[in-house]
Amino acid sequence: MTCKILSICLLFLGFQHCSSRECVDPLISGLYASSFLASSRYNFLYSANFAKLYGSSGWSPSPRDRQPWLQVDLGRKYRLVAIATQGTFNSYDWITKYTLLYGDRPDSWTPYIMDGGNSTLPANWNYYQIKRNVFHYAFTAKHIRLLPLAWNTENGGKIGVRLELFGCPYDSYVLQYNGDDSVVYMYPEKRSRTLQDHIAINFKTLEQDGLLLHSEGIQGDLFTLELKRGRLYLHISLGSSVIHKVDGRTTLTAGSLLDNLHWHYVTIKRYGRQVNFTVDSHTVTAICKGEFTHLDLDTQLYVGGVIEQNMPHLPSTPNFRGCLENVFINGVNIIDKAQREEPDIRIPRKKKMHYACRDILLKPMTFAGPNNYLQVPGFFRRPRMFVKFKFRSWDYTGLLMFTRFADDLGALELGLSEGQINVTIFQPGKKKLQFAAGYRLNDGYWHSVDLAARDSLLTLTIDEEEGSPLKITNPFTIRTGDRYFFGGCPKTNNTIRKCETKLNRFHGCMQHIFIDNEQLDIDIILQRQWGRYAELLLGTCGITDRCSPNPCEHEGRCIQSWDDFICLCENTGYKGEVCHMSVYKESCEAYRLSGKYWSGNYTIDPDLSGPLKPFEVYCKMKSYKAWTVILNDRVDGTKVTGSSIDRPYIGDVNYWNASWDEVTALANTSVYCEQWIDYSCYKSRLLNTPNGRPFGYWIGRNNESHYYWGGTFREVQKCGCAINQTCTDPKFQCNCDADYRQWYSDKGYLDFRDHLPVKKVVVGDTNRTGSEAQFTVGPLRCHGDRNIWNTIAFTKPTYITFPTFRPGSSADISFHFKTYRDHGVFLENSDDQLRNFIRLELNTTHNLVFIFMVGDGILNVTLRSPVPLNDNEWHFVQAELNVKLARIKVDYQPWAVTRFPGQTFVTMKFTHPVLVGAANRTLRPFLGCLRGLRMNGVPLDLEGKVNEEQGIRRNCTGECLNATIPCRNGGQCIEGYACYTCDCNNTAFDGFYCHKDIGAHFEIGSWLRYNIRKKPISDEAAWANWIDPHYDNFSLGYNDTADDIEFSFSTVHTPAVLLYISSFVQDYIAIILKTDGSVDLRYKLGLITHKYQLTHRNLADGYPHYVNITRHNRTIKTQVDYMEPIVEKITLVEDARFDSPKSMFLGRVMEVGDIDYEIQRHNAPGFIGCISGVRYNVYAPLKALFRPNETDPPVTTQGYVSESNCGAFPPILGYVPWEVDPWFTTIEYFYIHDDLGLFWITVIVILALLLLFGGLYSIYVYAYQQKGSYRTNEPKNLESPSSSRPLTETLRREKKHLPEIEEEFRSD
Repeated sequence: MTCKILSICLLFLGFQHCSSRECVDPLISGLYASSFLASSRYNFLYSANFAKLYGSSGWSPSPRDRQPWLQVDLGRKYRLVAIATQGTFNSYDWITKYTLLYGDRPDSWTPYIMDGGNSTLPANWNYYQIKRNVFHYAFTAKHIRLLPLAWNTENGGKIGVRLELFGCPYDSYVLQYNGDDSVVYMYPEKRSRTLQDHIAINFKTLEQDGLLLHSEGIQGDLFTLELKRGRLYLHISLGSSVIHKVDGRTTLTAGSLLDNLHWHYVTIKRYGRQVNFTVDSHTVTAICKGEFTHLDLDTQLYVGGVIEQNMPHLPSTPNFRGCLENVFINGVNIIDKAQREEPDIRIPRKKKMHYACRDILLKPMTFAGPNNYLQVPGFFRRPRMFVKFKFRSWDYTGLLMFTRFADDLGALELGLSEGQINVTIFQPGKKKLQFAAGYRLNDGYWHSVDLAARDSLLTLTIDEEEGSPLKITNPFTIRTGDRYFFGGCPKTNNTIRKCETKLNRFHGCMQHIFIDNEQLDIDIILQRQWGRYAELLLGTCGITDRCSPNPCEHEGRCIQSWDDFICLCENTGYKGEVCHMSVYKESCEAYRLSGKYWSGNYTIDPDLSGPLKPFEVYCKMKSYKAWTVILNDRVDGTKVTGSSIDRPYIGDVNYWNASWDEVTALANTSVYCEQWIDYSCYKSRLLNTPNGRPFGYWIGRNNESHYYWGGTFREVQKCGCAINQTCTDPKFQCNCDADYRQWYSDKGYLDFRDHLPVKKVVVGDTNRTGSEAQFTVGPLRCHGDRNIWNTIAFTKPTYITFPTFRPGSSADISFHFKTYRDHGVFLENSDDQLRNFIRLELNTTHNLVFIFMVGDGILNVTLRSPVPLNDNEWHFVQAELNVKLARIKVDYQPWAVTRFPGQTFVTMKFTHPVLVGAANRTLRPFLGCLRGLRMNGVPLDLEGKVNEEQGIRRNCTGECLNATIPCRNGGQCIEGYACYTCDCNNTAFDGFYCHKDIGAHFEIGSWLRYNIRKKPISDEAAWANWIDPHYDNFSLGYNDTADDIEFSFSTVHTPAVLLYISSFVQDYIAIILKTDGSVDLRYKLGLITHKYQLTHRNLADGYPHYVNITRHNRTIKTQVDYMEPIVEKITLVEDARFDSPKSMFLGRVMEVGDIDYEIQRHNAPGFIGCISGVRYNVYAPLKALFRPNETDPPVTTQGYVSESNCGAFPPILGYVPWEVDPWFTTIEYFYIHDDLGLFWITVIVILALLLLFGGLYSIYVYAYQQKGSYRTNEPKNLESPSSSRPLTETLRREKKHLPEIEEEFRSD
C-alpha cells in the first residue's frame, strides 16, 4: 500500500519526488568539510570547506592554478532546481561568470546548458549580495563541480566563492539493459483503455538507436517510444481504419545528441487527442490524428526492447542498451515491480536483470575556448605511427591533430575541412601531400579516426569502415616526433618542433585517444606534467545541438557551429535572422498603397509572420481600391445526378494556390468580399421554399451551413428572384423550387463577409427520373484591408488592454502613428515584477526606443531619426526581437540594430495584458493616433476599444475636428489631441486663434517695401520650370501660376496704389484705388496688361473694406467685402506665368526702373489711411515688420508707418471672447486714427468752441434766475406712474393737521 501511494505521488510530480513541500531545501549548508574538494587553495583560510553561503570566509584557488574548480559531494542523489553564489566575506574577491558540471560520480560530468546553448552562468557584482540562478529544468546529481570563468580584478581582487544548492532528495530505481533484455508489464485484465496518460522515464546511453517503450492494440492503437540517430521519437495512434482510410498514427520528435551517456528526463502527458512530449526542457505539443480520444492497448507493454520479433507494427529499431531510471506508467513503478518480481511483470527468457547502472568510464574532453589545445607526449623516432581517437563537432573546419617528425623530416596534419578529414604531409623541399576522406563528419555525432603510417604508406580509416580505408602510397619518410597536438597549436616562440597550422582551432569533443597503440590516460599525463593544455573541460563532452529544436521559423534550414547558428531562408517566403519576417505584403491593398498600380499576380501573406504560408492571388488594381481574386476548381461548373436529401452530393471547393485557412484569413482581413454562386436545375429543387427542408445549401466559414442563396439577404432562406420578384412561380422563393421540367437557374452574389468563402456546396435532389443539376462557384473577390485603417486617437492620458502577448522566442510589432507630442509609450507588455517586459516608446522628438528585458538585464535599441517624428504625419514603425538581435525601423530609414552574442536565449513569458497607449498604468501616456497595430502578424482590433469618455476616439480625430473656436484666417490647426494650437506662420494674423489683425496706418508720403527675392530666377531654373511645371516649386521656390492676395483697408483719400508686386522682368500685379473710389486690378503677365474692375462702388468712405484675389493658372476670382465673387479668364494665347517676383509695396510704389503710366498716375501722393491683414501667397509684410521672426527681416519703411488695426474688416465669425483667449492680457481699446481733412477738422473745432460758450452762458443765466429765492419743504407736483393725479394731493389729504406755508416772492 505504501508503494502504491508513493507511485501516485511520483505520477503528479515532475521528477517523481513525493513531498508536499516545495523542492527548495538548502543542500550544502549541512555538509561536512570532507564533502568539499578543490583543484587548489590560496591558503588554509581559503580552503574549499569554507565555501558555504553566508560563511565567514570563502574558497579561493592558488594564483598558479590554470584551471581552478570547486567540487561538492552531496552524499546522495538530489533533484537540483537552483544555485546561489556569493564572494569571499569582506573582500574584493568574487566571480562574475562560471560553468556548472554535475554527475553521479566524480570523474564523469555533465555540463549544465542553459536555454540557447550557453553554459556560462552569471555570478556576482560584489562580495555580499547573492546571485541566484534558477535552472530552466531540474536535474539529478550526487556531485557538482563549479568552474570559475571570470572574476573581479579591481583593487587586487581574485576568485572568491561561497555557494548553496537548492533541491530535494531523489529516489532512484535503476535498471541496466545490454541489448538482449526486456521487461514486460502486463495490463490489468489483459487490456488498457485510457482517456489520459502520464508516463515518465529517465535514460542514458551511448547508442544512437534503441527501443524504450512499445505497446499496441488490435484496433490499430499504438504507443512506441524509440531512440533514432540520437533523437527521441514518440509514435502514438488512437485508432486507424482501413475501410474509412483513416491513419491515426502521429509522430512527435524531441531532443538531440541523446547518446552522450548523460541522464535525460522524458515526460509524456496525454488527455484525449492532446499530447505533450517533453525531453529535458524541450516540450513538443501535438493533436493526434483521427477522431478517437481513448488509447486502447492489448495485453502488455514492452520496456527496453521486444523479444518477440513477429509483431506487425514493431519498428526496425534494436533493443535499448544503457540505463533506465524511474519508469512510471500512469503511476505504476515498473522497475520497482520488476525488482520485487511481482506477477504482472514478465521477463522473457527469465534472464537476470541488473538493478544498478554500470557506467563506462570514457573520460571525454571538450575543446571549448578560442585558444584551446592539448599537447601530449609520443614515442620519439619510431618508423611507424599509430594514432586513433574519436571526435564530435559542428564546425566545418578545425585542427584535429598535428605532429612534427623527428630529424626535420616534415610534419603531419589531420584537419577537419568542409566536413571531411584532410590529411596533409609536409616534407622539406617538396610539395605537400594532401588527401581527404569521409563525408559530413561535422554532424555532431561521434566519429572514429584511425591513422597508421610508415614509409611511403599511410592508411586512414573513418568510423571503423575497414572495407574502404584511404591509402596514400606516395614517397615520404616517417620518424615519429615526441609531441602530438590535438585541437590547436599553443602560442609559443619556440621554433624547435613547433606546431604550425593555418587551420582554425577545433571546437568539439574528443575521447579514446591512442598513440602508438597505447591509450592515453589524461589524468596521469597531466598529473605528472607530461602534457600541457589550455581551455579544456576534462571529463565531459559539452556539445549542444543549437538546431534542436529548430530556431529557424517557417521551415527555414538551420546550420550551426560550435557556438552559433544561422538560418537559411531561401524559398520559404520569409526573411531575417530566424526566417520570422514575411517578404510579402499582407494584401493587394497594401501593395496598392506601396505604389504597385498595375494589375497582375501577386503573392500575399495575410498573417505576415504568423503560421500561415504566403500564397499567390490576382490583384486587380483600381485608383481607389484593389480587388483580390482567388480562383477555385468549381468555376467551370459541376454536373450532379443521383443525389438525395439523405445521401446528398457534397462538392468541396478547393482554392488555387491556397489552403482553406489561408483563404479564410484573407476574407477575415478584407473590408468587403463577394462570391458568385449559380445553381442550374432541371426538375431539381434547391431550398424547397417556402417551408420545406432544404435540398441544397452551401457551407462557409466555421463549417456553418447557410440556407440562403446568392442575390439575397443572409439567413432568409430565399433566392435572389424572391427579392427582385422575378421568380418563375410566385408561390416559391426560388426558380428551381417550382420543380419544372425545364432548365432554370438561381444565381447571384454572396456578400456577407463573415460567412465567406464558400467551402462546400450540397446538392440533394437529383435522384428522380430526369432530375439533373449543375452548380458553379465563382472566384472569391475581396477588397480593402480592415487592419491597415483600424485607427483610434488617444485624446486623454489613458490606455487600452489586449490579451497577454505570447510570442515564443521571436516577436515582431508594427503600427502607424502620428502625434505632436515629443514623448509617449506606444505599447508595453510585462510580467508581475517587470523582470520580463518589452516596451516601444517615443523618447524625444527624434528618438524612438525599443526597451526590453527578456534575458539578462535591461537592453534597448534607439533609432535616431534625422527628421522630427512628432510632425503629426503618419509614420510606420517596425520592431523585431529574436535570439540573434533586436531592431527597430521607422518609415524608410535604416534599421537600428542591437546584436546579441552567440548562445543568447530570449525568454518572453509575460503575464500582464498588453497595454497600448501607456506604460504601467498611464505612465508616460501617448496622445495621438495609432492604426494597423500587429503583433507577430496578428492584428489587434483598436477600434473595438473605442471609449469617448476615457479619451479613445474612432479614427484619427482630436480636438481640431470639434474645436470650440476654430483657427481663423487660414491658420493651421496643430493637433495636440488633448488640446490644439493654431499655426499662424503662413497668415497675416496673430493671436492664439490667428484672429488678431496686424495692420498699419500710413501717413502721407510713407511707404513699405517687402523683398520677395534678392536676385532674379536663373535661366536654367526658368527653362526647367517651363519644360516641367511640376518641377517649379523646387526650381523656382514659388508657384508662378497661382496667386493668393488678401487684405483690408480704410481711407478717404484717392487716388492710391493699395498693393503693388514687382518683378525682375516687366511683370507686375497692382491693386489701384481710383479717383472715384472704385478699385481696379492690373495683371501684367508677359507683354499684355490685363485690367479688371473689382468694384464700381466708392470704397474711399472711411470704412474698412476687404479684398481677396485668387488666381489659378488662367482663372482669376475676385471678391470685395465678401460679396458674390467675380470670375475672370486669361485667354489661351496669353502668358499665364508671373515670372521672377521681386518686391511688394504698400503706401506708395518706389520701384526703380520703368513703371507703368497708370501706376504712376495713381501713385501720388500715396496711400493715406489704414491697411490690415496683407498677405500675398505666404508673404505677410506687415507681420514681418511688427512681428519679426528673424533678426534681419526683408522689410524697408519710409516715413511714419505705425501699427494700427483701424483698417481691419469685422470678422465673419465674430470676435473671440476675451474669456477664452489664452493670449488675453487686458482690454484692448481700439485707437481710431484721425483720417479727416483740414476743413472738417476746422468745423469740428468751431463747433466745440460754440458748445463751450453756450454751456458757460447757460450756467450764468441759471445762477441769475435763482438770485433772492426761498427754499421750501413742499414737494413739487409730480405725476404718478400709475395715476393722472399728482402725488401731492394725496399727501395733503393725509396730513391736514400741518399748517400750510405760503411762499412769498420778493419783487426786484
